[in-house]
Amino acid sequence: VVAAFVTHFEYESLFNMNNTLSGPLVQRWRALAISDSRGRLWLLVIAASLLMGIPFLLPRQTVFFGETSVAEHTKVKQKEEVQRRFNEGVVMLHAKQYEHALTAFHRVLQLNPEMPEAYVNAGYALLGMKDYKTAADFFDSATTLRPNQLNAYFGLGEALQAMGDTRSALQAMETYMHRSPKDDPFRRKAESAIWELRAELEKSGASPPSGDVPHKRKEKGTQP
Repeated sequence: VVAAFVTHFEYESLFNMNNTLSGPLVQRWRALAISDSRGRLWLLVIAASLLMGIPFLLPRQTVFFGETSVAEHTKVKQKEEVQRRFNEGVVMLHAKQYEHALTAFHRVLQLNPEMPEAYVNAGYALLGMKDYKTAADFFDSATTLRPNQLNAYFGLGEALQAMGDTRSALQAMETYMHRSPKDDPFRRKAESAIWELRAELEKSGASPPSGDVPHKRKEKGTQP
């Protein structure tokens, strides 16, 4: 930038000197100097704008704030909000503030609609609100996004049992038991639920489900 200023002033001095000279060679040199001076002035404007933090003549996709572009900055902020709202939802869920928890997880899913953990936690919030059908839909969505999302099968079993769908509830609980590790803290509760569900099926005369097949209530392609 300093060099450009110096050169500009040199040209100004040359223009003043040329006022006292004449001839084709001098006139040609003066024309070249004027053209070059204008180009350097444009470079000065661009350089000064960049130094002052003004996004001058840059595409919108590459406007920079330090080393982070606008797109990257937005992505970082969105990720931070997802994490913050997810944590808020977990706290509300543990405090049994189910409506507040559901609001937080709904916002998470707006920002990241392919986050199975958010579907699961929203499902448990809906269980607490006794909205069993919607809860089952959210658990289904979680297992669609991640077939090995174990707590989704457990929650799905609880929702279906509350709805009176004993056979499907047993299928979901057995899927959970088949896939969960031996040290999973909810295995004992799942075993009790399976025993209870099998007893209900035997009492009604219905046959128990066979195979480790995830239960799907919704038609293919639907969303809760």
